[in-house]
Amino acid sequence: IGDFPGHALPGVFFFVIGLWWSTKSILKYVCKKHKQTCYLGSKALFQRLEFLEGIRVAKTVIYFSTGIIGLQFFAGGPHLIIHNESPWKRVLRLQHLTLYFFFGLLGVASILCSTVSSIPVSLIKLMMSNAFFVESFIFYNHTHGREMLDIFVHQLLVLVSFLTGLMAFIEFLTQKNILLELLRSSFVLLQGSWFWQIGFVLFPPGGRTAWDLLDHDNIMLLSVGFCWLYALAFIVIGNSISVIVFLLFLLTSSCSFFSFLFGIQRMRYR
Repeated sequence: IGDFPGHALPGVFFFVIGLWWSTKSILKYVCKKHKQTCYLGSKALFQRLEFLEGIRVAKTVIYFSTGIIGLQFFAGGPHLIIHNESPWKRVLRLQHLTLYFFFGLLGVASILCSTVSSIPVSLIKLMMSNAFFVESFIFYNHTHGREMLDIFVHQLLVLVSFLTGLMAFIEFLTQKNILLELLRSSFVLLQGSWFWQIGFVLFPPGGRTAWDLLDHDNIMLLSVGFCWLYALAFIVIGNSISVIVFLLFLLTSSCSFFSFLFGIQRMRYR
């Protein structure tokens, strides 16, 4: 929570899940354009992927939440009781627990939508938008009374999480738009990398020189870094597109080659 690993671990989670969401969206789009590509475009395959994704998200959230709950009920925690005399760190633990709970609901919704046919698939996007809206609301009320640079880096985190929730909600209203899905994935990738940047700014590891939290020049520098991290997200997505298209080309070529060989064998036996 209030240390470098507490920001690095959520950063890894968001970066990995953003990379997976972008890869899945690209794979769906490319397979839809090339339906003859073996079995990759099958609906059953993507349903299994949604199920595995839900399990992965739920497991990750359970791991994080277990640590938060342990801090609540042990080591002098507030036992889920909010009162004015509790130290601010205890309230921060409860904030993070609330945040992980809504992402856990996203994982549960993903599992249910991939296993129960009567549940609309759009529920996943609705729960996704809820999770990111709650995250933006939590972090908006996370930094009152702190230093200027601390507030600034969290304001940017609120901005990107709100935009992610907004994109997910627009996806909920307009189904199967590859551009919206990639835009939402780019915001998730940016959020993951920005969590790491916040960790380096507020809790520099390895005895590095601490940032001056009252220097306005650092705000200008981080605003530029924020833009470059967003550019990095698009570079990652572009590389994913290149790799998927290349692998799909190899797969289609091999399928065509084997189909050609089987055709020759059939002609011989006639």
